[in-house]
Amino acid sequence: MQPTIITCAVTGSPPTVGKHPAIPVTPEQIATACIESAKAGAAVAHIHVRDVQTGKPSMDLALYREVVERVRASATDVIVNLTTGPGGRFVPGKEDLKVAGPGTTLASAERRVQHVVDLRPEICSLDFNTMNQSGHVTINWPEVLIKMSNLVREAGTKPELEVFDSGDVRITKELIEAGHIDKPALYQICLGIKYGADQTPEAMRYMRDLLPEGSHWAGFGISRMEFPMVAQAFLLGGNVRVGLEDNIYISRGVFTRDNAQLVERAANMVNWLGGRVATPSEAREILGLKKLAPRAVRSSAAE
Repeated sequence: MQPTIITCAVTGSPPTVGKHPAIPVTPEQIATACIESAKAGAAVAHIHVRDVQTGKPSMDLALYREVVERVRASATDVIVNLTTGPGGRFVPGKEDLKVAGPGTTLASAERRVQHVVDLRPEICSLDFNTMNQSGHVTINWPEVLIKMSNLVREAGTKPELEVFDSGDVRITKELIEAGHIDKPALYQICLGIKYGADQTPEAMRYMRDLLPEGSHWAGFGISRMEFPMVAQAFLLGGNVRVGLEDNIYISRGVFTRDNAQLVERAANMVNWLGGRVATPSEAREILGLKKLAPRAVRSSAAE
């Protein structure tokens, strides 16, 4: 049996700051969470950054650079996976629906992958969902995704294709067949997000069966379904993801201590079910990754 890769999503874009005392906010806190999660068994650290003053999601290249440098300087050898999700939010204006209202973050393909091009992580996420969410619409237009895919490939980074429903998978197939994304593709099946696919065994199996043959994949659920979906993904032959981005509890009504405790639980489940947790070096071999050197630091004006 191939070892199971655990990804830890240490701090996401939802406004969870204030809901849990251990949500990482500063670059030092985020990097520390990645390192501690790696020590607990995570081979991959999925990273967002936050404004250090407000705790809200950020696209600041300097924040990404500090996190990545801290993680790469550690002894864990964990694989860095940077998000490219920010920049896809549209909030219709109240007076004119076609005019962007407050809270809109829509950005160009170049802006959304700037940190990936400069820092050259081994993996970056690439969201394929266009969907309603609470208070806004997430828009990932295929033409923008094509540009992002090409820029990411030029940087040498492997995209992790995040799919939230069946139509998302169909778009990924079109980009793969058109040559914008290399085979075998890497997928993340995202379940339980409002207005996306349900977090059920049936939904995960259905989504898995839609993937191109030979693809690598992982799956996750959120909140109380995080660990049931860990078991389901493992049983279906996939890899798994946990982390404070997806869930802040270790059991009903009990906050998790930190990201590392969630990873420890996932690793124990893999072992209890007869599997084995992959090391970062094993994950690199499975996924065909290569370590990359970051580009030279650009001027602050360019950032």
